[in-house]
Amino acid sequence: MTEEFQAVVIGGGPGGYVCAIRLAQLGFKTACIESRGSLGGTCLNVGCIPSKSLLNLSEEFHKAQNLSNKGIEIGEVKLNLTKMMKNKDKAVTILTKGVEFLLKKNKVTYFKGIGSFKSENEILIKDENKKEILIKTENTIIATGSVPVSLPGIEFDEKVILSSTGALKLEQVPKKMVVVGGGYIGLEMGSVWSRLGSEVHVIEFLDHITPGMDKEISNEFMKILKKQGINFHMEHKVEKIKNNNKGAIVSTLDKKGIKKDFDCNVVLISVGRKPNTDGLNLKKIGVNLDKKGKVKTDKNFKTNLDNIYAIGDVINGPMLAHKAEDEGIAVAENIAGQSGHVNYDTIPGVVYTTPEVASIGKTEEQLKELQIKYKIGKFSFMANSRAKAIDDAEGFVKILADEKTDKVLGAHLIGPHAGELIAEIGIAMEFGASSEDIARTCHAHPTFSEAVKEAALSVDKRAIHS
Repeated sequence: MTEEFQAVVIGGGPGGYVCAIRLAQLGFKTACIESRGSLGGTCLNVGCIPSKSLLNLSEEFHKAQNLSNKGIEIGEVKLNLTKMMKNKDKAVTILTKGVEFLLKKNKVTYFKGIGSFKSENEILIKDENKKEILIKTENTIIATGSVPVSLPGIEFDEKVILSSTGALKLEQVPKKMVVVGGGYIGLEMGSVWSRLGSEVHVIEFLDHITPGMDKEISNEFMKILKKQGINFHMEHKVEKIKNNNKGAIVSTLDKKGIKKDFDCNVVLISVGRKPNTDGLNLKKIGVNLDKKGKVKTDKNFKTNLDNIYAIGDVINGPMLAHKAEDEGIAVAENIAGQSGHVNYDTIPGVVYTTPEVASIGKTEEQLKELQIKYKIGKFSFMANSRAKAIDDAEGFVKILADEKTDKVLGAHLIGPHAGELIAEIGIAMEFGASSEDIARTCHAHPTFSEAVKEAALSVDKRAIHS
């Protein structure tokens, strides 16, 4: 007999497995289908987690090389890339197995295989041995994530022409790496291999890195990365990439019409991602997609078909794991008749370089475009005692507040532990706090978080330590 479920989630990434667990908690007989062979999606397997492992390990390697400057003599520091990669893989395995345990604990049926719609209420699952299983469902949630995009006519071989997946699996440190695209992923991976010894060149079509980020932060970020040895070539268009016996030649054209070739061992193409909806048979059953291939949904994540929903990278919004998780919980609660909701104004974004960069809410550029009058509070980590004490004082905190009401509209940080510090501002914004609310909250001393308090004080020009 065909097994029947009240809810089926296609995709076991951060959005999918969280959604499946919440559905099970709400009493639904739930299944989760994942094609990769291990749960956690791009994030756990070939994205957030392995990249953060390598970012941390490469930073430790860099620090160890410079410890003698701080009075710690340890002798010659050597890189063992094989061990480093094994450490990264160990972290991935532990976490993906952990997710599998969570599904089992919550009594979610886990299918390993490729899921596709046979009809609105039937899902066909094909496993790695081509064996087919048909299941029935009352509700289906599409959570199949996204895949890297290449440049027109250029295909990833993951040896010389890399996506982020290939950049996480290099077997030796390339002498020279070209990164096409100055976004989050390219800069994180470029930082890893730069610290491990690569000569890294970033080619960006725009005149600034990290598109969409507050410009002041973006400019400071590029200055710091340049000091770290990363080379930037702005307003350059990649015209072609040609393999040769040493690696590849990247041919570019700048805004003045000057052509330039970059010889390199590997090319990391980091120009974005696209929704992973191929093979789901969405057109066959009549699910509407937009021009970019994203699934169209209403505010409750419902498609044009009553019992089919979509979350995460396959729908509009930032392609972030935590955004997908929140949507997964919200859609499960909506299906249960509750009031699931995601506040898109308070979704943080973090770049896990050194220093970290974090952002939440509106940028200055967005506020100007919306003609919203605002006040700015800034505080440098150079004046933060904890940051100075550990010699990690690059960057600053910037808070944007409404000129009349003082409500916090956005915050942008570059500096130590920015990815953790942003959470405080996220909570403040979720509660509709003013900058004064943050400023009047007692912060422990000495901590990095005092920089947030001082930036909030600075909104009304009453910072103490600057």
